[in-house]
Amino acid sequence: MTTASDVIASGPAPILLGRTPDRRGSWLPTGGMITTRFMELRKRRGLMMALIVVTIGIPTLFLTVRLLAHAFAPKSYGPAGGEDIFNALVAGVLYVFGFIVAATLGCTAGSVDLTEGMFRHLVVTGRSRLALYLARIPAGLAIVVPLVAIGFTIVCAVCVFAAPTQINYQGVNLPAGLSEAGLQHWAADHANEVVCNFPYQGSGSNNIDNVISNAPCNGPGGGPGIVRNGPPTDSTTPTPAMIRAAAVQIAARDYSGYSNIFLSPSVGLMVRTGLWIELEVIVGFIVGLGLGSLLGQRTVAVILMIVLEIVLTPILSRANIPHMINLQRSVVGLAVAHLEPAGLGFVFGGGGGPDGGRGTSLLVPESRAAAGLVIAAWLVGWTALGAWRMVKRDA
Repeated sequence: MTTASDVIASGPAPILLGRTPDRRGSWLPTGGMITTRFMELRKRRGLMMALIVVTIGIPTLFLTVRLLAHAFAPKSYGPAGGEDIFNALVAGVLYVFGFIVAATLGCTAGSVDLTEGMFRHLVVTGRSRLALYLARIPAGLAIVVPLVAIGFTIVCAVCVFAAPTQINYQGVNLPAGLSEAGLQHWAADHANEVVCNFPYQGSGSNNIDNVISNAPCNGPGGGPGIVRNGPPTDSTTPTPAMIRAAAVQIAARDYSGYSNIFLSPSVGLMVRTGLWIELEVIVGFIVGLGLGSLLGQRTVAVILMIVLEIVLTPILSRANIPHMINLQRSVVGLAVAHLEPAGLGFVFGGGGGPDGGRGTSLLVPESRAAAGLVIAAWLVGWTALGAWRMVKRDA
């Protein structure tokens, strides 16, 4: 009788796998968190419509009306484009309203979870509150930055392709891009227009003053741009040759002013201006985000941001208040205005550099380095305040 040994069958040994690290506590936001925040903001249709209307609709409507008006009545309405229109829309519309819409979006992103009762549900997921806050920054900027860029691109396109074909200098239409010799030659052929309209600082003893004073112009002794330092010493009617000679001299003196006038904005100016506008938008969004998170509501935060941009910043940027000059220099709007590209229309009465290329700046003086430090301090400071409030807020 054969006995078989009992064999104890054993199953395969279990493989011990290392635990997957839980990354929910990381302060770095993930791509999914950013996407979720982006979708939450984008689904707010009323807010998105307001952003589109302000950043794209207003410039488009203004330029469309100008295009139609010039097409139907070109003698009554000037071209829709040009450098002047570009300066007006950038300094008067995109700069101010871009900041306001960015701040509104930021205040909404910073307070929406609390006002809608979703903050508690976000906390129980175990995600880092700091990551939840930081995810709002790229999500909001991904909305407002492209919208402002689209509106700015429309302005640039119309201002370039619908620019005037002649420069209007002191009420006189003349060709663009002339050299100094070319402007003098043009002035000799249009002597009466130049003598009667181009600005000239008279000396009181020069023969050119007598020519200007006695030239056959509409008005007492010259056009609106003439400035003389005394009465004429001779009342003899000038000959055509004398008027031509005076026109050539006036054109030579006015060439610097003429050369600073362009039919359309240059590519370099448009690029610098676009980056500057986007900087203003980024500042508005991040400050609004921090303020909305700090206060826990949107309405008051939006009102405070509008007051800052429309009321406080223009006053503090221009008024030289004794013993408060350093406090004025700490205003972010003044700092951004000091970074304005040279050659652009003044914002709050001033521009980039000492005069922005357009005359004496009325801004409170501040160096570009100091302006950059002020902007960085506002961005870091308000991000820290908003994140601190979210971390410390009761769920």
